[in-house]
Amino acid sequence: MKKTPLLIIAAAILAGAAFGVYRYASNKGDETAYRLGKVERGPIMAAVAATGTLNPVVSVLVGSQVSGQIKELLVDFNSVVRKDQVIARIDPESFELKVRQAMADLEATRATVLTQMAGVGAQRAEVSRSEVNLADVKRDYERKQTLVEKGFVSTADRDKAQAVYNAAQEQLKTTRAQLAVAEAQAKNAAAVVKQREAQLAQAKVDLDRTIIRAPVDGVVIKRSIEAGQTVAASLQAPELFQIAQNLRDMQVDASIDEADVGRVKLDQNATFTVDSFPGRTFSGKVMQVRKAALVVQNVVTYVVVISAANPDLQLLPGMTANVRITTDQRDSVLKLPNAALRFRPAGFSEAGASGAAGGTAAAPAATPGGGQQLRQRLVSALNLDTDQQARLDPILADLRQKLGALRELPEAERAKAGERARTEMRTRITEILKPEQKQKYEEIVAESAGRAAGASTGRGRVFVPDASGPPKLVSVRTGLSDGSMTEMVAGELKEGDQVIVGTAQSSGNAPAPSGPRLPF
Repeated sequence: MKKTPLLIIAAAILAGAAFGVYRYASNKGDETAYRLGKVERGPIMAAVAATGTLNPVVSVLVGSQVSGQIKELLVDFNSVVRKDQVIARIDPESFELKVRQAMADLEATRATVLTQMAGVGAQRAEVSRSEVNLADVKRDYERKQTLVEKGFVSTADRDKAQAVYNAAQEQLKTTRAQLAVAEAQAKNAAAVVKQREAQLAQAKVDLDRTIIRAPVDGVVIKRSIEAGQTVAASLQAPELFQIAQNLRDMQVDASIDEADVGRVKLDQNATFTVDSFPGRTFSGKVMQVRKAALVVQNVVTYVVVISAANPDLQLLPGMTANVRITTDQRDSVLKLPNAALRFRPAGFSEAGASGAAGGTAAAPAATPGGGQQLRQRLVSALNLDTDQQARLDPILADLRQKLGALRELPEAERAKAGERARTEMRTRITEILKPEQKQKYEEIVAESAGRAAGASTGRGRVFVPDASGPPKLVSVRTGLSDGSMTEMVAGELKEGDQVIVGTAQSSGNAPAPSGPRLPF
């Protein structure tokens, strides 16, 4: 019986100890644990990513300038051809008949020319006879004129001789006109001969065009016809073959978004991969930035041509290439994780931190509280009136909705769609501002985007763990970014320092999903 109080006391002590352990564990579980990253030193490279298509540097479409039936095919896909090699023939029978007809027409015209030349000779002889006759009657007229003056013949004989002389003059004019006509007819016949010769030459050219030859050395990568098929050449030559001049030197035609094309320059290094060889990386250089814009569903892109050496002929025309163009790089710099620049601890106030840290205000999250902070800063910094505030609210609401929909897009399209939504928001906000407000808003946009006007570096902030309390805010100036790491140009951090990149919570306390960012 005496053991009963002792048992009760022991049970109470155990219960108290268990309760103390439970409270201690509960309190420890409520403390936030952070995932950490390090400030590192090493190379960093900024790049533009895009997709493109492999194409031969020179690709020639071989067509037909004449219509007819394909009589013979001498090459097939992948056939190696030489310049002027016969690769196909069109049935030449109708063209051979046209050549023969043109030759016959030419011979007939040449015979006509000979006839006309003979007529010219006859007319020249007639002119000579008329000239001799005119000289004879002229002498007779002059002799009778002399005799009339001496009284040996009558004036009637002289007048008759004069009439004969005048008639001979007119006859000479007639024969000379007939000679001119004959010569003109001869020249016309000679011109017709040249026409017939041109027609014969054209017929021979058309006959020669029935033989399809390779225009360049290369490889047949496409054949669009079959033997017996009829091709019709009218306003556009039908495509028969496509010949790649040299598959050892190819190019990638990459589509670069208008937001990135300004960073692409000639001779920049580029790498690309193809799905056929997932473990291999190919290299090249930017050869051309084409100024012709391609607009598809209001998305503007530009074609950038990148060289692609293909010595082993593994790359094939038409393959899809995943391209990365190196726009800038540093060999040995301090760099920190991008996640550290995005991290914000729970309860962090952008407005309060802006004055305390003296840095730029980062974009608040697209949550009701974050959107309200953005609105308040715009109203305060730009001194918006009541009407402007009323017009601002639907703009921010529309942006939150669009950024929220980004989760449904593929990762490759998310960044571009987000940038388009932000650009549209900035344009709409600018439209409701007064001239003096627009300049201030541009400064806020540049500051929020991390790039001061005319500067090559941006501003950011990171948090470092502090054993004595909450995480400590540190302002830094940033430079290049490769998508996962960002160059630190200036700041208090040094190599090896730890920065917070996120929170590590237990499986029972899953973090609440955060919305997309609402930048200015």
